[in-house]
Amino acid sequence: MFLKDVESHEGMGPYSELIRRARQTSVPPSGLWHLLAFKPEMTAALTQLTQAAMRGPSPLPPGMRELIAAFTSRRNECVF
Repeated sequence: MFLKDVESHEGMGPYSELIRRARQTSVPPSGLWHLLAFKPEMTAALTQLTQAAMRGPSPLPPGMRELIAAFTSRRNECVF
C-alpha cells in the first residue's frame, strides 16, 4: 500500500508516535499504522473493536486468537 497523503501525514496520537519510533530505529512502519494515524477520530471504534475481540473475555486465550488471526490472514494471502 502506498497512499502519498496518508503515509506522509505527520499526525498526533499513539499510532503517529509508533511511526516516529519505528523510523528512528530504521524499521519500516506498518502500513496499517499510517491509516490509523491519518484519521484517529475515525479509526478509534475500529481499534476498540479489535481490542475487545482479541483481548476481551473469551473461552479462547489471547494467544490462540492471535494465531487464528494470523492463520486467516495467511489463507487470505495478507501479510500479518
